[in-house]
Amino acid sequence: MKHALYLKFIAIYVFLAFIGVFIITTLGRQLEEDHLTEARANVFYREETSIMSNYSSSLFTKNSSLDSLYAELRALADGTGASFRIIDVSGKELICTDRALDTGSTITIPDFNYTDFGPKYYEVSNFYGQYSYDCLNVMVPITYHLSTYGYIAASLPYSVVQSETDEILRPFYIVFAVNFALSFVILAFFSAAVYHPLQKIKEGAREFASGNLTHRIRVQSRDEMGEIADSMNFMADELKKNADYQKKFISNVSHDFRTPLTSIKGFTEAMCDGTIPPEMHGHYLSIIAGETDKLDKLTREVLTLNAMDQAKYALNMKDFDINDLLRQTAGLFEGICRRKKISINAVMLGDSLMVNADKEKIGQVIYNLLDNAVKFSDKNTTITMETSERHGKCYVSIKDEGCGIPRECLSKIWDRFYKADSSRGRDRTGTGLGLSIVKEIISAHDQNISVMSTEGVGTEFVFSLALAKQM
Repeated sequence: MKHALYLKFIAIYVFLAFIGVFIITTLGRQLEEDHLTEARANVFYREETSIMSNYSSSLFTKNSSLDSLYAELRALADGTGASFRIIDVSGKELICTDRALDTGSTITIPDFNYTDFGPKYYEVSNFYGQYSYDCLNVMVPITYHLSTYGYIAASLPYSVVQSETDEILRPFYIVFAVNFALSFVILAFFSAAVYHPLQKIKEGAREFASGNLTHRIRVQSRDEMGEIADSMNFMADELKKNADYQKKFISNVSHDFRTPLTSIKGFTEAMCDGTIPPEMHGHYLSIIAGETDKLDKLTREVLTLNAMDQAKYALNMKDFDINDLLRQTAGLFEGICRRKKISINAVMLGDSLMVNADKEKIGQVIYNLLDNAVKFSDKNTTITMETSERHGKCYVSIKDEGCGIPRECLSKIWDRFYKADSSRGRDRTGTGLGLSIVKEIISAHDQNISVMSTEGVGTEFVFSLALAKQM
């Protein structure tokens, strides 16, 4: 479902807002109303207690006068908005500020019972049916010499307390409403800072999944959303580079396999149909054997690079003599060097120089570099192998006096299948993978390799190795 996360957020937001309104208008209002009720009751209780302390000794005697008490209660009623009554223990009203003082009339409150108030001195009721609405009724006993002679009751319409509650809560309602309205700014900020960037990231992920790696997620924020977008854009760039490399790799491998296979197929068919006479078979079989060697070499080098790419390239580190390995590897080129009249000169540091590395892989590095040097050296030239020690490392140099590499090609020679054909076009047997393998092996050892070359003068490769630890 589209926008599900956004709708959930809105639903939660509205739910929380509703809960807030509900709590304020119910629980909050009830708590404030109870507080005001008790506060009003305390005020009336103090007023009634103060009045009765002045009249309790004479109120229920035969010679008592109610005029002054009525006047005082009437003034208090006018000031508070409540009604006041003086009631004897039987429920007979002696004074009621709702009516004029009439000592001749007798009004008895039916079912009057002070114990109905329970442990409290106040209650909210219609005061035994005396009112058609609820009142806050506060009852104080009139006692003298530990005897109760009657009661003074105050009755305030409960709507007054409710109105006061509303007046007190009205500013809170306004503040809550303003806060609720301002919270939509937070919602807008959430949409701009989180939801819309998230939608762009989701759209980008969908585009990447469909193969559109040129798509870009446009999120400009510098927060986590921006970092995620940048990471996904970087991932798309890397995937695109990898896809382009795979296409190029397959194209190059196909080309390099197709050429020798075409030669093998052509010569084989020509020998089978008699185009090539039997006396020439030996010559063409030697050509086929050479093309087969090229295919074998290409296959091994592709497998080597594939193992490196899949992080399966484990190194067998051990101590060995690099000088001896250089001499052994140079001996493999004795035949071709004799034919091309090329000499290999060894300038070694001491009789032996112990290093710590993968001997087999370093042997492959030396072989590939010497192979290139022999391949691109002119007749009657010298290839120099040299070892040295600097800054706690061993450095191996292989230098030829060949045609050199153009300056604009130096940064590309490590690329797979790259061949500088314009200047080194005499080589038709290389795969373009040798220097890539050299680079990968040296990098796997956490070491460095560099190249210096001048056209028409020669090329020198220098790589470093870790020295063996002294025992």
